[in-house]
Formats: sequence, C-alpha cells, structure tokens
Amino acid sequence: MSAIHYTKDQDNIVTLTLDMPNQSANTMNADFRAAFASVISRLTEEKEQITGVIITSAKKTFFAGGDLRELIQVGPENAEAFFNMLTRDITLPLRKLETLGRPVVAAINGTALGGGWELVLACHARMAISDDKIRLGLPEVTLGLLPGGGGTTRLPRYLGIEKALPFLLEGKQISPSKAKSLGLVNELAGTSDEMLSAAKAWIKEHPDAAQPWDQKGYKIPGGTPTTPKVAQMLAIAPAMLKAKTKGCYPAPEAIISAVVEGTQVDFDTAQRIESRYFTQLVTSQIAKNMIGTFWFQLNDIKAGHSRPDIQSTKAVTKVGILGAGMMGSGIAYSCANSGIDVVLKDISQEAAEKGKSYSEGLLKKKVSRGQISEQHKEAVLERILATDNHQDLEGCDLIIEAVFEDSELKATVTRESEPFLTPDGVFASNTSTIPITQLAAASTAPDKFIGLHFFSPVDKMQLVEIIVGQETSEETLALAFDFVLQIKKTPIVVNDSRGFFTSRVFGKFVNEGIAMLAEGIHPAAIENAAELAGMPVGPLAVSDEVSLSLMSHIRDQSKKDLEESGFPWVPHPAEAVIDQMLAEFKRPGKAKGAGFYDYPANGKKSLWPGLIEHFTDITKTKAASLQELKDRLLFVQAIDTVKCLEEGVLTSVKDANIGSIFGIGFAPWTGGAIQFINQYGLKSFVQRAEELAERYGDRFAPPKLLIEHAESNRKFE
Repeated sequence: MSAIHYTKDQDNIVTLTLDMPNQSANTMNADFRAAFASVISRLTEEKEQITGVIITSAKKTFFAGGDLRELIQVGPENAEAFFNMLTRDITLPLRKLETLGRPVVAAINGTALGGGWELVLACHARMAISDDKIRLGLPEVTLGLLPGGGGTTRLPRYLGIEKALPFLLEGKQISPSKAKSLGLVNELAGTSDEMLSAAKAWIKEHPDAAQPWDQKGYKIPGGTPTTPKVAQMLAIAPAMLKAKTKGCYPAPEAIISAVVEGTQVDFDTAQRIESRYFTQLVTSQIAKNMIGTFWFQLNDIKAGHSRPDIQSTKAVTKVGILGAGMMGSGIAYSCANSGIDVVLKDISQEAAEKGKSYSEGLLKKKVSRGQISEQHKEAVLERILATDNHQDLEGCDLIIEAVFEDSELKATVTRESEPFLTPDGVFASNTSTIPITQLAAASTAPDKFIGLHFFSPVDKMQLVEIIVGQETSEETLALAFDFVLQIKKTPIVVNDSRGFFTSRVFGKFVNEGIAMLAEGIHPAAIENAAELAGMPVGPLAVSDEVSLSLMSHIRDQSKKDLEESGFPWVPHPAEAVIDQMLAEFKRPGKAKGAGFYDYPANGKKSLWPGLIEHFTDITKTKAASLQELKDRLLFVQAIDTVKCLEEGVLTSVKDANIGSIFGIGFAPWTGGAIQFINQYGLKSFVQRAEELAERYGDRFAPPKLLIEHAESNRKFE
C-alpha cells in the first residue's frame, strides 16, 4: 500500500493524499521518501497532462515531521551516508516539486510541524482549515536540531531574516490564522471540502505559479546580511544568543549560521549549506540526548508509563484547595482553566479572595494579548469559589492541601477537611519535603492519601511529582495521575521518602553552590559556573527565590523528624553559611529584599557585596577551574538521582530524566540527570566522581548501583 494516493480529476488537477500505512501520523521515513520520489517522477513525466497539484492528508494531522526513531540512530560514522540521503531523497524532490512548472497547493487539514511544514513551504500556495487547535511551525530546535528539509532556506526567503529567525530559533508554533496574517497561508476554510475547492480555484487562477525566489528580480524581504539594518541586527545576534544558551546548545548557533550563509547565495547552494549543518547536528550527542528525553521519554510518560494498569477512573469535577497563597492560587488557576470547579479555602475570606485575584490577573493578561475572550475569562473565574468555610468543600472529588511546610499544621487541615470528600474522594498534600506516609497518619483513609507536589509558579511549571505513600492504593494513584493530565501537566511518579526526588536533588544543587561559597569561591564564579553548565539559574539566586528562612525551616523540620525516628542528622557545609546569613546578616532572601543578592526597588538585582567581604578568598577562586565548578554542580545532582533509583524512590529512568529537567532545571542539553551519566560514559563518570569525592567528601562517592552499571558497561534505561 502506497504512502501517497495519486488521483486526477476532470480538470486534470492531481491530488496527492498523504496516508502512511500502519501509522497514526505521516512521517518523513524511508517509506514516505520512496513514495514521494516516485510521485515526483510521475508528476514530471505527466506534466503536460496535468494543470496543477494539491497535497493533503488522510490523517487527522497533516504531517508530523521527520522520523525521530530513524534520526536518533544516526551517528558520526553515518554522516556522509545521511547527508547523501538527505540531499537525494528529501531536499532534491522538494526542489523538483516547486520547480515542476505547475501550480502546487498545500491543503492543510491538520497540524503540520517540522518536515510537514517544510513540505508545505515548498508549495506555491497554502490553504488551511480555520482551527486554532492546528499547529504550524518548525520546532526542531527544541530537540537539538534545525529544520533540514528547507526550513532555514525557504522561511527567510518568505518572511525576511529578521522575522524568520524567532520561528527558527525558538521553535514557535502558530495557528492557521496567525500564519495567514504573516502571508504564509493564503486562505482559511471552514471545512475540508471548502479548502479543497479553494485550492482548485487558486490553481486555475495561477497557472504559471512559481516560488518568489525563482522569479526574476526577487529580493529577500528586508535585505540580505549585508544590508545595513540586517547587518546591525546580526552583529549583536550571536552575543544575545550566547547570553541565552551559554554555549550549551549548538542548534541555535547552526540555525543562525545556515540562515546568514544561505541568504548570501543562490537557493540550491543555500539548501546544501543547510543540509551540512543538519547532518552535523543529527550526528551530535546533544541532539540524541534531547530527542531521547523530550520526545520519546516524555511521550511515554504522558501515555501512562508510570500509571497503574487499572480501569480508568472518572474525571475530577470538583477540587478543594487548602491555602490561597502563591502555590494554592496557582493550583486553583490550573484547575479552573481546565474546566474543573474549585473551592479555594483559606483562614479568612479576604485571604481567599486575594488568592482568587491571582487567577484574575493571569486571565486579564491573556485577554489583553488577544489569547482568550472576556467571556472565557469570566467563565474560568466563575469556577473558583473563594471561601473561609469548610462546608463549601462538601462533594469534592479531590482536596489538595497547600499550606505551610509544617507537619502539625498539615495534620490539622487534613482532619478538618477530609470529612467533606466524596466517599471515593482523594486527599493530596502539596508538601515538598515531608514524607507522605508521615502526613497520612492524620488521615482516616491513608489508602486515599497521596502527594501532589506542584512547582512554582504553577501556571508556568508543567511538572507535578506524584508521591505514593506506603498505604496509597493503586486506584488513588490512577486518579491522581489522570488528574495531572486533566489539568494539562506532566506527571512523574515516585515512592515516599524525605524530600522525595525533586526537592531532595534540588537541595543537593543549592547546597553545593553554598558550600562553594563557604570554601571561599567568589559568588559570581559560582553563579556563572551553574549557568554555563546549563542550569537556568545559579544556586545562590535560586536560594533567594526559595528563601533562606524556608530552607532553614525545612532543615529544622527534617532534623527533628529524623532524630525522633532515631536517625542521626548529618550536617552539610552549607548550613553554617545559611545560619550566618539569617542570624548575623539578617538576609533571608528575595521576599525581604535581601539575601545573597540585593534587590533594589527600581533596578536589577546584584550580588550582595558582603559575600565578597565575609566569604570570598580570591586565592581559592583563582585556583578553582571552571570545569571543576560545573562538574560539582552537575555531578552532585546526578549521583543523588542514582541513589534515588537505588533506594526505590525513583522507579524509572524516564521519570528521573523528565523530573530532573522539568522540576529541578537540570541542564536540558544533557537529556536529564541519568542521561547525563549515560552520555558522559559510565566508567568515566565513576572515575570523575571518585576524584570529586576525594577532594570534597562522600556526597560525590558513586553509589553501588552506578558502580555495577559501570563495571558491566550497561547504560541506565
């Protein structure tokens, strides 16, 4: 069965219907490439008997792009063969399509991303269904790649360099209506029949259609890289890019290079330049890290990899949220925005209303940007009931406690609120560190008690860490998992432990940075090392965000709980610095305007000069290598992640990688904390860890599980 159906009507217009057999979506795999080459040959042979070509899809989506299973297998040793395949089987047939000498129109009935959008750009005109759910764009950069089917060659020739770069560098996805406003879609249609009629009409009206760049007198919109305005923009673009990527991501740099070099030469030479950069990226380890985690592992998680294999639970319809602070307000917004009724309870009506106003502020911004209507905003707000009355929680399927990180307070609100749940309702704690089994002791139904650890700000952070207590039932876990997907977030599942996975490993990152400060390392060197390693924020800055006082409180709570359980507390070198910052310098963090950084009312934050005065030893700073600092910050997290696997806190490498990136901000270029070890090489990683342990302590000692994998040369999978 062919991947492309070829039909011709009485007007001699050929319709090519993309329909990959045995796949839910069309992809640019070997079967498609063979079918496409065959079709192009047939079109060329029958050119005199046809008046135009329409390309559409039999799938719900138009075209999903490249075959990532194929791309992830391409290594440096395959570079030449891959480049030859790319130019012979993809870029050349697309070029033959647009130079066929007959009008070619894309009839876009669904999402077209990556290679799908590149196929569309190779057509002379584009008709699309008017549906804002349809996504169009070139997201390859998010997987460590560039658009290798003509994306960096055609898009700048349509839009101009300056307008095209954001779509290429950020992987922006747009709706058909937005694409029409940019001139990338010619007409919108209400139905598929209307779209196909519009495509046929366009063909009849443009019998001599050709791409703009194949017409005499064509000039790139806005000018080439040598045009003064464009040259001025490009002069600062690399510096701006470096400031954003810290040099960790080769794809954006390759995209700029391909665009700048390609817009100074003819189309075919530009296409060859793009193909070389694409081959370079495809064969790189960073692309493999990012494809493996951000595509395969993330999709497996969303498909229910960590969910119990039991019958679907009913959707949550009413959620109670205890605590209308920043976290509770964010959870309320996410639930209401997903169509769930919310009861936002606090100790006073004023506090609850203030929490609801957080959602109102977010929605007003969306209205002002044209993202939603005023009616949509009001509908979401109507779903949130702000209250100080426990009775309003009656009938909740799920209650989420989001109060201060204190065991006794959490136990109190659990006992007060649990009776208002439906008979099969679930109670969840948003605790970030306290064991769920410990908190479930206050519940009358510990089998229906679970942890739902959200991340701040909830409206932006996509991860939710689901924590399973010792008595949590599979039915409760299934409901929690489905609820996280229901509010359009990404769930990972972990077993109970103090700090669970994300908070525990995040603490290792923060403490290592503060320990460096205690050793005399200049604070700027610490922060820069973290960002150059790929972390989004330095450990000192993020400590201020969390607040040193909260970190101290969590430490004291953990110490108390451990000692009451008969376990000794092992102090960390960072603790003395935190205590000194709080007790002696009265600098608890950003909320109070003073922490490791100063926060002037009308200016950018800057490192507190007192850090240099009280902690910095210039001699030690000069002696410290940048690579050593970067290694310490990444290794300490990766090692503890392996310990979480070893202890059964984590039960899958997928949850470890996704959780480390989306929850902690672990350097995305690595593909996650465990993939960082895999791509580093297990034996080399163990050797480096042992070197760090010898210099800085047992926290860097490789755990038994890691040593076993290294000895058998077995990657974590």
